[in-house]
Amino acid sequence: MTAIRLVSWNVNGFRAVCAKPDWSWFASTEADVVALQETKADPRQIEPPHRDPEGWNAAWLASEVKKGYSGVAVFSRKKAELEPLAVRRELPDPRYQGEGRLLHVEYPAFHFLNVYFPNGSRDDGRLAYKLGYYDAFLDYAETLRREKPIVACGDFNTAHRPLDLAHPKAHEQDSGFLPVERAWIDRFIAAGYIDTFRHVHGDEPHQYSWWSYRQRARATNAGWRIDYFFVSGELGPAIRDAWIESEVYGSDHCPVGLQLEL
Repeated sequence: MTAIRLVSWNVNGFRAVCAKPDWSWFASTEADVVALQETKADPRQIEPPHRDPEGWNAAWLASEVKKGYSGVAVFSRKKAELEPLAVRRELPDPRYQGEGRLLHVEYPAFHFLNVYFPNGSRDDGRLAYKLGYYDAFLDYAETLRREKPIVACGDFNTAHRPLDLAHPKAHEQDSGFLPVERAWIDRFIAAGYIDTFRHVHGDEPHQYSWWSYRQRARATNAGWRIDYFFVSGELGPAIRDAWIESEVYGSDHCPVGLQLEL
């Protein structure tokens, strides 16, 4: 059996976080796989030591529709059990391509999906796009799951339950906590995917991964848990730990993690 530690972090701008002391986190992390969202950078703009760090395999995806927008990356330590068998970019549905939202890395034991899901708050059109993206993602995951198990992580841009944000009543009409968005997470779980943090920690309160930059939200822990690791049910017995690294700064999100034993 091999322990694999995976961490996901919406860095809200890779070049910005690299310039901060907080990025020393990467040099000290014990993670075997690091998934980043909202990198907001074409990899050609990134200095080679950050783009392709020594000892890691790196995969990048940038937005094609707008510069400095969206984007995801995956770093995997150079180990036999994490040798990428294939790297695929974007969902297969062309309606959801171009924004740089999904990296799919196939490892020997599982399919790994790193996703930056759309934010639905700008207007009704973006909410419809977000919900369509959710459905297309679930279809893709279900197709891949016929081959091997799924590990999916990233910024889902929705808090699932009232427990997952500090002020649920105040946000019932806001994208990120709308009933229709939360219902999709219900459906995802009903399809056999496990919210690993809740699997390990149950209904532990006040556990968040994102805080608005406004109104001292982080200082008062007025946050939302919108960053997740989900695994398909067949990996349930392999879950050993899940955590939120709320002490890590550098972004309005913090890293979240998962340990599997395979």
